[in-house]
Amino acid sequence: MSRIGVFTCHCGENIGATVDCAKVAECTRSVPGVVHSVDYKYMCSDPGQTMIKEAIKEHGLTGVVVAACSPRMHEPTFRAAVAQAGLNPYLCEMANLREHCSWVHEKGEVTTEKAADLVRVMVEKVKHNQPLHPIKVPVTKRALVLGGGIAGIQAALDIADAGHQVVLVEKSPSIGGHMSQLSETFPTLDCSQCILTPRMVEAARHPNITLMTYSELEKLEGFIGNFKATIRRKARKIDEKLCTGCGLCIQKCPQKKIKDEFNEGLGNRTAIYVPFPQAVPNKPVIDTANCTFFKAGKCKVCEKMCPTGAIRYEQEDELVTLEVGALVLATGFKVMRTDKFPEYGYGQDPDILDGLQFERLASASGPTLGAMKRPSDGKEPETVVFLACSGSRDRSKGVPYCSKICCMYTAKHAMLYRHKVHHGKAVVFYMDIRSGGKDYDEFVRRAIEEDDVQYVRGRVSRIYRDGDKLVVKGADTLQGGAPVEVRADMVVLATAVQSQDGSEELAQKLHVSYDPYHFFAESHPKLKPVETNTAGIYLAGACQAPRDIPETVAQASGAAAKVAALFARDELTREPVVAVVNRLPAPQFSYCVGCFLCQSACPYQAIEQEEIKGRDGSVLKVVAKVNAGLCQGCGTCVATCRTKAIDIQGFSNEQIFAELMTL
Repeated sequence: MSRIGVFTCHCGENIGATVDCAKVAECTRSVPGVVHSVDYKYMCSDPGQTMIKEAIKEHGLTGVVVAACSPRMHEPTFRAAVAQAGLNPYLCEMANLREHCSWVHEKGEVTTEKAADLVRVMVEKVKHNQPLHPIKVPVTKRALVLGGGIAGIQAALDIADAGHQVVLVEKSPSIGGHMSQLSETFPTLDCSQCILTPRMVEAARHPNITLMTYSELEKLEGFIGNFKATIRRKARKIDEKLCTGCGLCIQKCPQKKIKDEFNEGLGNRTAIYVPFPQAVPNKPVIDTANCTFFKAGKCKVCEKMCPTGAIRYEQEDELVTLEVGALVLATGFKVMRTDKFPEYGYGQDPDILDGLQFERLASASGPTLGAMKRPSDGKEPETVVFLACSGSRDRSKGVPYCSKICCMYTAKHAMLYRHKVHHGKAVVFYMDIRSGGKDYDEFVRRAIEEDDVQYVRGRVSRIYRDGDKLVVKGADTLQGGAPVEVRADMVVLATAVQSQDGSEELAQKLHVSYDPYHFFAESHPKLKPVETNTAGIYLAGACQAPRDIPETVAQASGAAAKVAALFARDELTREPVVAVVNRLPAPQFSYCVGCFLCQSACPYQAIEQEEIKGRDGSVLKVVAKVNAGLCQGCGTCVATCRTKAIDIQGFSNEQIFAELMTL
């Protein structure tokens, strides 16, 4: 026989100003099975929780209904109180009187009646609740970090410093990411490589970190604490153990006219190469698409010149399987290319650059060794125009969002140019300036006031070449839309920050949500900013949204803290609200007919196949089985099942029908 206790909360005026809570408590006393019903101003307070615990013991309650605020926020609180009183926590339910009633209706009798109905519905549900017990899952204390930029490096170092093993996977031949391409960083203008390189070396030398560069994630299986990752280690065509990084093969390679990706196409590299001088690991890789030997079967100069015999033309890709407990996504971003701008010549003019290309021109390790030279003829540019918001906040380019860092790096670029060409003229066209960050606004002020950068508020409609000059035509909106024309030697577009190529496919492979622009989506923008909807997978850096370096590092440390907290336990306790396949009393029988529509519908790959065998060992039938570690309790399988053989624990068909029938 059910003995239900109902506890109605006023929540100050959140509920009490609209709903007559005392009347709700009074009405509920007449509901069959309810033996105790009270109201209180703040039920989530210590006195309120004490009231619940004492009532359970005094009245011998078999179930509890708390009529209060959102279960999302307060259900764990009340379930913990119930458990302390000796009652199974899953025999406690919440009626949401705030979001479902008081916040969406005016004060009145009808509102109070609805609140009473909501309570009565949950009373019927809790009568059919069964005691549930948390699921215990062992934890593999090794983390996988995807992406070797500053976000991935920081996350890997923090996890490793906490005493856990980390595998850092980077698709490029070296870690470092976009930060390694930068010349200087705002707002301090300190050398990017000077602050990044020590972190790269630290990651490579850390005893708890295994570097897997020139590698990509092929497949991920399993669930939080028990993932199985398959990594494809692409063939470098060298033996990394034998290679000393002497660079002789690079010096002697005859194929020297390949566009250098690290220098954003502004310089050339050889067919066997190291991405940049500070690369970690500093071991070359052979570009088989451009190597003469792989194209024509000739050459082999690098093999002849290698003093340690490290060249391995026959080397193939290798698949490595790892067991990991958590995964940090730090795959970074890309920038929109200049060929996306028809109004600026589709990127055909060599003197119209994007922000990363300008960084390489300004860098001491760049194609001009830091000398400010325009790509077309190598001359020093006398006038440079910088266009902020190029592609960002522009629906016609498919990027309605702000790229966040453009205002700052545009100011930095203008300052770098003025520092290198003291007599030069720098002109910045901007929509408005967004410099939200510590010392950021002061940095922009410094560019305008100390470095004499001319800021023009307006958009540029067209850029075209006139002789050796680029004519930039725009309008100054602070001057009533007056036309502005600048004859420039070089134009730099602060192009939009976009999600990395392949982000959509990777998200689908990992069963992680993503937004319309293919940035990975967090589980909750405020309460779970580094977690995804897939337990055990965390986010760091610009793979989630445009980020600057300080914010990226902070978020990476946040993700690492989540991983360290997960690894602090030998076993993981999970909510038991998962799907179950109903069985008949005899174990060889099942409502499941083995159609496995549920398996194809499950977004978490939690449905497995189970053989039911007879006494003689023969297979009688194959039915569905739910992997409780993978299941997230979404209910998709329940809706799909034709024979109604699957239920969600805590939300069974019996419970749902009981709720409906009471109305």
